[in-house]
Amino acid sequence: MNDPTPPAPKGRGIDPRLLEILVCPVTKATLRYDAARQELVSLAARLAFPVRDGIPVMIVDEARELQDGELK
Repeated sequence: MNDPTPPAPKGRGIDPRLLEILVCPVTKATLRYDAARQELVSLAARLAFPVRDGIPVMIVDEARELQDGELK
């Protein structure tokens, strides 16, 4: 099957197909990709998971806690 969506370049973003299937490991809620910070954001868990070289690090101990102003 030919998928017209090319994978994201290494170190620049995340593959949109991967983002469709990833969920927060804590709440199982959907994630939002913050390209500026290279993070996957879980508003439900108030956590931001880093994306390193295009690879999401979905480990709670590696996540950054979101501040009240970031919960939009």
